[in-house]
Amino acid sequence: MNKLHNMRLEVMQFLEKSLDSFVDNYLLPVEKMWQPSDLLPNSESENFMEEVKELREIAKDLPYDFWVVLVGDTITEEALPTYESWLMDVDGVRQKGQEGENGWAKWIRQWTGEENRHGDLLNKYLYLSGRVNMREVEITTQHLINDGFDPGTDRDPYKNFVFTSFQELATYVSHMRVSKLAKQYGDKKLAKLCNMIAGDEMRHHLAYSEFVNRIFQVDPSEMMLSFQYMMKQKITMPANLIRESGDAIGTAFEKFSESAQRIGVYTALDYVDILQKLIDKWEIEKVTNLSDEAEKARDYLIKLPARMTRLAERMVTPAEEKLFKWVQPALVV
Repeated sequence: MNKLHNMRLEVMQFLEKSLDSFVDNYLLPVEKMWQPSDLLPNSESENFMEEVKELREIAKDLPYDFWVVLVGDTITEEALPTYESWLMDVDGVRQKGQEGENGWAKWIRQWTGEENRHGDLLNKYLYLSGRVNMREVEITTQHLINDGFDPGTDRDPYKNFVFTSFQELATYVSHMRVSKLAKQYGDKKLAKLCNMIAGDEMRHHLAYSEFVNRIFQVDPSEMMLSFQYMMKQKITMPANLIRESGDAIGTAFEKFSESAQRIGVYTALDYVDILQKLIDKWEIEKVTNLSDEAEKARDYLIKLPARMTRLAERMVTPAEEKLFKWVQPALVV
């Protein structure tokens, strides 16, 4: 175990030498990126109240499951402190100390800065919409942060980067689908803001998946085994412990997932599609210099999408909407 741990630290130190270029290529300068206030009614404008009224009028026509998914996505984004603290604990990452700036810590802080805008933007939209019980949303968010987050990666950077590669692409899919639905329902402003968030998620996905790609080049067998490990245990969604006020940990996640599947925002088939995209991106079939164990892991991974597709196609999502404290029953349209 110590040998494997030391090898991972060496690889992280090797990758750290390129992190400045990753920051330049995949993250944006603060002054040049969008901020939540760019996409919301301007509170300094004389037309602020008119803009809010227009936002609320359009919001009335958005269906119940759509609001559930939008609220769930917002809460997931708002639990950012948990994700940052988890990544800061990965082997090879350390805060600035006597040895100077750690490249990984710099990356995570700047990634966090970009992600932080997502929750701010969505939260303000929900507040202005008048369709959501914000106190219940805030309680759920605090619970999600309090209850913690365990993606099953421990402090292993290889497993963590498989998770982030997968999860950033999943959040891209979710926000992009919400954007398209909002446009169909006539809410062009909401469509735009969700599209902007999706753009960030795709950039972040490209970065984390490139970390994995580079690890495959220097430590292929262990990277392959880590990929297999994560897919065997399945990728845990960040909101899997979500709950409403007075309820037990995780009790709201299934209802939230059903809403997302009913309106086609994120489905079991999307999970399989993301897995296949990662297999293709990392060119799993072409990886060389694998141990016998890693070869078996590769075979498992290549066959996995077909097996999971068969399971996903047999899944049945309940047709009836489940009510949440986040969105009051009286507001169902």
